[in-house]
Amino acid sequence: MNDHRSAGSSFVDRLFGSRPSRRSVLGAAGAGAAGLALGAVTAPAQAAAAGLPRWWVPMDDVPHARTWMSWPSRKSVWGRQLAGVQQDIALIARTVAQFEPVVMCAPDATTAADARAWCGPWVTVTDAVPTDDLWMRDTAPVFRRDGYGGLDAVGLNFNGWGNKQTHADDAEVARTIADRNRLRFTRADFVGEGGAIETDGDGTVMATESSLVNKNRNRGMSRAEIEDAVLHAYGADRMIWVPGIKGQDITDDHIDVTSRFVRPGVVMVQLPPEDRGDAWARDARQQYDILSRATDARGRRLQVIRVDGPDTVRSRDPKFVDSYLNFHLVNGAVITAHFGDQVKDAAAHRALTAAFPGRQVVQLDVDRLMAGGGGIHCSTMHEPLP
Repeated sequence: MNDHRSAGSSFVDRLFGSRPSRRSVLGAAGAGAAGLALGAVTAPAQAAAAGLPRWWVPMDDVPHARTWMSWPSRKSVWGRQLAGVQQDIALIARTVAQFEPVVMCAPDATTAADARAWCGPWVTVTDAVPTDDLWMRDTAPVFRRDGYGGLDAVGLNFNGWGNKQTHADDAEVARTIADRNRLRFTRADFVGEGGAIETDGDGTVMATESSLVNKNRNRGMSRAEIEDAVLHAYGADRMIWVPGIKGQDITDDHIDVTSRFVRPGVVMVQLPPEDRGDAWARDARQQYDILSRATDARGRRLQVIRVDGPDTVRSRDPKFVDSYLNFHLVNGAVITAHFGDQVKDAAAHRALTAAFPGRQVVQLDVDRLMAGGGGIHCSTMHEPLP
């Protein structure tokens, strides 16, 4: 196992200073950071005309500085499943830490101590970023590059997946991480979550309409207005929409469960077994059809790699996410799930190995987490190197 303890501890000492352990009261607003350049990001076309750097969100496969995670601690959210979910989050953190530093955010000193006991010395745990739950993909900032060694952070105005849950601390996670990291922070002109938007880092993004073109997040905004706001925030030129499904899960159907960019011009889509005809199966087939006919910002017809979902899974929970594609790319590896279907698990392993040459594919049993409606990608956020 690669030992990131020294680098991680030094990083946290610099980043978090005195490590305040206060857990903010639900409903309290986070304080702004002094000395940071805030305000609207210059639009790409205006930036180019002014000779300024263009900021864009790179694809997940770029070299990472670290992965951000959050420790689950609330029985009010997880009930009797909490210990099992903690076990899975600790497993993901320890696995990622074999390849790159991991910073685990915990709500307070007590839960931070619990997280350290579960995760071990290879994971850096801090209570300086108060959190409500574990879904860091949706609450952490989206990091951007400028091509000149610069890095900044954008908050997507997390509102509890359309006000379905109260997450006052999680709503401030993006700003808090940016402030502690001394990064320029801006807020996007739309409400959404990181798991709702996939980017190829080369001008193209894709998302479900059900999640973003939804009055629970962006009331009063047209699809065109939301598209402009997403492209502005991500520094992209083309948006590919798929319809998705409203109201069937807490995310309103995040695209990162079904369709993912492999590299510019290439996507993977997970399809269900032929005998499945439920709404999720129909949604996956529709995504496959739309993406197979789509072109990206550079005019390339997308190459679509099909990955077959498992025929059987171990869990009987109706919220269970049986996605191989909710993987997390790390430095030198792909961290994904297996479900006990030996044939399909092996096929997914081969597909990911072929799609990401030079990366080790690691499959984990995280059934307890995925029974909570999300997976490995949902629980992590990568911070790229500048």
